[in-house]
Amino acid sequence: MAFFFTPQNTCLRLRNHRLLAGFHSSASVQGSQKPRSRLAKSLQPETNRGTLEVASFERSSPPHHGRAERKPVDPSVVSFRRLARRDAVLSETGKSTWNKESPRFNKEKPAQTNEVEKSEDRPEYRKEKNMDYDASAESEEFYNPPVLVTTGGSTEIAATLKGAPGRFNSPPLLPGFVTALKEMLGPDVRPTPIQSLSMKWLFDENPAFEYNQFLLASETGSGKSIAYLLPLLQNIKKAEEAAAAAGQAPKPSSRPLNPRGIILAPTHELSRQLSLFAKSLLHDVKLRVMCASRANTKTGKSKDVSASEMAAQFDNLMKGGDGEFSVSKDPHPVDVVVGTPMKIMEMIKGRGWDRKEIQEGEEVDPSSLRRGRDKMVGFGKWKSKPELGLENVEWVIVDEADVLLDPDFQEVTRSLLADISEARGHPVTLDPFPTSAAEKLPEDKEVEYPFNLVLTSATIPSSLARYLDAYHPRLIRLASPRLHHLPKTLQTEYVGWTGGNKNADIEKRVRKVWAEDALSVATSETPVTSLSKILVFCNKSSKVVELSAYLSEKGIKNVALTSAGEERRRGSNKHLDGFLRPIRSSSSSAPSRTPSPPATPVEPLAPGMLSDPSKDAHVMITTSLLSRGLDFDPSIKHVFIVDEPRNMIDFLHRAGRSGRAGQAGRVVIFGKTKGRGSDKARDVKQRVRALV
Repeated sequence: MAFFFTPQNTCLRLRNHRLLAGFHSSASVQGSQKPRSRLAKSLQPETNRGTLEVASFERSSPPHHGRAERKPVDPSVVSFRRLARRDAVLSETGKSTWNKESPRFNKEKPAQTNEVEKSEDRPEYRKEKNMDYDASAESEEFYNPPVLVTTGGSTEIAATLKGAPGRFNSPPLLPGFVTALKEMLGPDVRPTPIQSLSMKWLFDENPAFEYNQFLLASETGSGKSIAYLLPLLQNIKKAEEAAAAAGQAPKPSSRPLNPRGIILAPTHELSRQLSLFAKSLLHDVKLRVMCASRANTKTGKSKDVSASEMAAQFDNLMKGGDGEFSVSKDPHPVDVVVGTPMKIMEMIKGRGWDRKEIQEGEEVDPSSLRRGRDKMVGFGKWKSKPELGLENVEWVIVDEADVLLDPDFQEVTRSLLADISEARGHPVTLDPFPTSAAEKLPEDKEVEYPFNLVLTSATIPSSLARYLDAYHPRLIRLASPRLHHLPKTLQTEYVGWTGGNKNADIEKRVRKVWAEDALSVATSETPVTSLSKILVFCNKSSKVVELSAYLSEKGIKNVALTSAGEERRRGSNKHLDGFLRPIRSSSSSAPSRTPSPPATPVEPLAPGMLSDPSKDAHVMITTSLLSRGLDFDPSIKHVFIVDEPRNMIDFLHRAGRSGRAGQAGRVVIFGKTKGRGSDKARDVKQRVRALV
C-alpha cells in the first residue's frame, strides 16, 4: 500500500503493486530511447483486485481573507507619529528634545484617515526597555556615580582628576616602588585614572579620620591591583619604619602569623596571582607576603624552631615553594596575607571550624550534610589549631567586592571583618542586610572598623550601593570615567547558530581565528610565531565538560576548568600556565618569567611552523570562575561567550578578560539570531550596545 499526493490537494491510496512497479520502471529510460511520461495517465486499476480511494483535504482560509483591503498609509503621518512618540519618551526621562522651532517639527500635521487611526482592539507592541533580566521595575542593574569622587548619598567631593599625579614618581611613591613598576610595565608607564585617584587620596599623610574607607571602581583591565597594592604596601612599610624609630613593639600574640594587612579575593586563582604580583613590587622595599591559598604541608613540630630552620622555611615561602610556619617567636613572620575569606577564616579559627558538630551515637541524615567539609572523614571532631592573629591588622582589602559582599557571600566576609574588629578591641554588631530592593534599609547602622578598609570592583551593582549607603555612608567612592563600559580597544562580534550542533559552530569559529593568524604571518610587521589563545565562557560546568570533549575529538587540545576540577587542588596556578600574564621583572632575586627579546630579529615563520593546537592547549573553557580579576596573557585576544549572559555584570567581567591595558581584543557572542527564540539574542545585543 502507498500514498500519492497530487497538486489538486488530494491524497491517493494505492493497493496495486504492479502500478507502483510501473512508476519505478519509468525512471530507467536512458540513451536513445524515446522518453516516456513519468506519470500515469490514469490511476484507475485495470482489474477488480485493486481499488482507488480519493481523500480530499479542506483547508481553512488564510487569516487575511475576508477583510477589507487597506489603503496605503501616508508616510508623512507615520513620520510625524514617530517624532511625537520619541518626544514624549524623552520628556518623561528628562532628556533633551528636538528644537520645536525647526521646520521639520513645526510642519503642519497631516490629516489622519480612518484607516490609520488607533483602534482599541488593535494591540500596541513596544520593545522591553528593561536592560536587566533580574532587575525589578523599581531598581537598575548598575549604580552609576554622578562624578569621579563621591561619598554615600552621591555627595560630590571632586569632579575631575585635578591634582592627581600623572606619573609614578617619588614622592609620593617610595623609590623602590618606582623602580619595580618600570621593570614590570616599562620605562614610560603612566598611571590610569583609577591609579591617579588612588595616589591622590590613599597617600594622604593627613587624613580626616584615623582609619579611612575607600571604594576603587573602574573598568576591567584598568590596573586596580596596582591602585590598592601601592598604598597598602607603602603605608605598612612606613608604619614599620616609624615604629622601629620610636622603639615601639608590636602587640604580643600567641599565634605564629600576625600580619598587618589582609587581601581578600573570591577565588584561589586570583589570590595566587595577587600574591605573586605583590612580591614583584617588593624587590627593593622588603616586606613579606604570604598566599594562604597555596598548598601547605604541615611540619608536625610542636616546639619553637631554630633561627636557621625559620630562615629556611621563610626563604622557601618567599620563592613560591610550599610549606607553612608551625611556630615562631617573630611577631611578624609575614606582613600581608592573601587568600579567600573561607581560607582566612580557617587560619583564624582552625580548619574545620564550620563543620557540623555531631554528638556521639547521633544519627545523621546524609542528605542534610553540606557538600565538602561535612562529608570528610571524621567531620565534626577533628579541628586544626588557629595560626593567624588579628591584633596587628591595620589594612583590609576586599577585592571584587561586588562578589564578596553579594547577598550569597557577604555572611563570611562580614563575619571575618567583625572578627578582625573584635581582635583589635572594637566589637561590631552583625545585622542581616535586606537582599530585596523592596525591603527597608536599616537606620543608624553605620559601621566603623578599627582599620583601613578598601573595596575594589569593576562594577557597582545596585545591591552593593545600597549596602554601602546603609553601613558605610562616609566611604569615599573613587570611580573611573569609563566605569561600566567595555574597553575601547575591545570589539564585539555576534555569531548565530547554524543548526542543532552548537559545538560545531564553536569549532568553526575557533579555526577561523587561527586561519586569520596564519594569513597575518606574511603581512604582520612583528614576527608571529604562535596562534592566538582563546578563552571560552559557559554558564554551566556540564557544558564545559561537553565542549571540551568535543574539541578534543576534533584534534583541538584544550584546558577545561570548573569549580570542582582536580587541577584547582594542587595549590598553584600551574594549570593556568600559558594563559595568565607572566610577571615581568629584571631583579636578580626573582628571575623574569618572560624571556628577554633576542638581540637579532627573528624571521616570521611559515604557517606550517606556527604552534600546533593539537599538541599545545590554545583554548581554555571555563565558567564565571575565572572571570573575576585575573589578568590573562595578551595572547588571549578572543573571548567566546557561548551562552547568553545572565546579566550585564557577568558579561562585563567575562568580556574584560581580553582587551586589557590598552591591548586589542574581541569578544564573540554566540546566540540564535533568526527564527523563534531570537528575541533574547536581540535583547543581549541591545544591552551590550549600551556598554560600548
